[in-house]
Amino acid sequence: MRTFVIGDIHGGLLALEQVIEKAQVTTKDTLIFLGDYVDGWSQSAEVIDYLIDLKSKQNCICIRGNHDQLALDWLENRHEDFDEEMWYKHGGRATVEGYAKLSEEKKKTHIAFLESLQDYYLDDENRLFVHAGFTNLSGVMWEYFSKLFYWDRTLWESALALDPNLKPDDLYYPKRFTIYKEIYIGHTPVTRIGKTVPVNKACVWNVDTGAAFKGPLTILDVDTKEFWQSDPLNELYSDEKGRN
Repeated sequence: MRTFVIGDIHGGLLALEQVIEKAQVTTKDTLIFLGDYVDGWSQSAEVIDYLIDLKSKQNCICIRGNHDQLALDWLENRHEDFDEEMWYKHGGRATVEGYAKLSEEKKKTHIAFLESLQDYYLDDENRLFVHAGFTNLSGVMWEYFSKLFYWDRTLWESALALDPNLKPDDLYYPKRFTIYKEIYIGHTPVTRIGKTVPVNKACVWNVDTGAAFKGPLTILDVDTKEFWQSDPLNELYSDEKGRN
């Protein structure tokens, strides 16, 4: 039995199917999805269907991403603090077009799935899985604003900027990096720093390898750190733009 973590999918069902096959995932394995299942490529609704089916067969932990919350707000017609034009620019249009083909009954099952998403997951080895990050220096259980679990970028920015010579017991070492054994995130693609493989800084592992854009989707074994990747998404969906 293995435990895998999967980065941001953004409607790329073909990539998800590829990595599941490449990693030879079985029903005995645990799958932890870091969120952002929708917005980007054309198969957002199909990704949700796939995850709902997968959850019925094996242990799947599905974390909430910011794009998942945006899609849920749209599906439930919540308009407070919702900028539809901005959402469209960041991949929402493909989601809207995909859901136009679905029945109202099917939409209800997707809404139930999106509502069931977790803000974070902490395993019995003190490994944290969260879409974006957190800001409270005492950890996720004391976070003041739950939206930060799927919107924060300061955790990753701090990890990137951290002096590698600093030790965890140093006075200036960021406390957020001493609370958990490891932290797994997505949200901010590592392609922004010129990478297309998972990047580890301090105790943080960023598994968003740019699948929303021109990067691959990644699945990583959290115990061995071995990982498998799909073809770049712009090649799998060569007639689409994704979030490019």
